[in-house]
Amino acid sequence: MKTLPIFFFLLLITSSAFCQNPLDTKEESQEIINLINSYSKARDTKDTVLLKEILIKDVDQLVSSGVWRKGIAEAVQGMMESSTSNPGDRTLKVESIRFVNPDAAIVDARYDIKNANGTIRKMWSTFVVVTETNQWKISAIRNMLPTGN
Repeated sequence: MKTLPIFFFLLLITSSAFCQNPLDTKEESQEIINLINSYSKARDTKDTVLLKEILIKDVDQLVSSGVWRKGIAEAVQGMMESSTSNPGDRTLKVESIRFVNPDAAIVDARYDIKNANGTIRKMWSTFVVVTETNQWKISAIRNMLPTGN
């Protein structure tokens, strides 16, 4: 009978050791939405200082044309060139956030570009975001242009 209390004590300790806090808190989700909004604002205003604050140094981006941009310098330069050569009103709307662990999440967003002629280019963007120095930052961006059925 002495082993029964020990068994329950060990069961309690091991079960609490494997309990996890929910990763998708409203506060963290809002911080990530704010990060994506800052990215959108930086692109719209061509704010390279803000971009460099919210991207990690080894960020990489795959754009819808198939071009890879690797590293913060290449990514920022490409973003500025793209915003200049493809003008239009850009809108990013976060659709989902999936936390991989407390310091990483995958963010899916609708990415629309309204062209000067009124047409809208409807795409998707996926962001991999990570915490760096207690701040959410963008680690990777994947832009996709869906094709017809």
